[in-house]
Amino acid sequence: MRKIAILCCSCVFIGLDGAFAQDIAGIEDCTKTSGLEKRTSCLQSNINFLQQLLTRHVLDARQRLDASHNEIIALKSAVTSLQARVEELQKRGKPASEKKPEPKQ
Repeated sequence: MRKIAILCCSCVFIGLDGAFAQDIAGIEDCTKTSGLEKRTSCLQSNINFLQQLLTRHVLDARQRLDASHNEIIALKSAVTSLQARVEELQKRGKPASEKKPEPKQ
């Protein structure tokens, strides 16, 4: 119930500035309905629609974040394996370069 109240208040405050700017697809115009019950059901329908839309966007954002997180983990493991490989190659190359010709006496 608290979420609905917050959503209604935010819609009212947002609606004051943006009411003339654009319509939201899927939102009904409740000002043209007559009768308290019809207007209340119209507003409740709008609230339900907005909650579903918000839930859908939250789930979509969560999926994208999870995919990004998995990609980051894969890239970190790739970097770690490449670093190990570079160190191995450097170790192989060092003994050859460390051998210096002995000075003749």
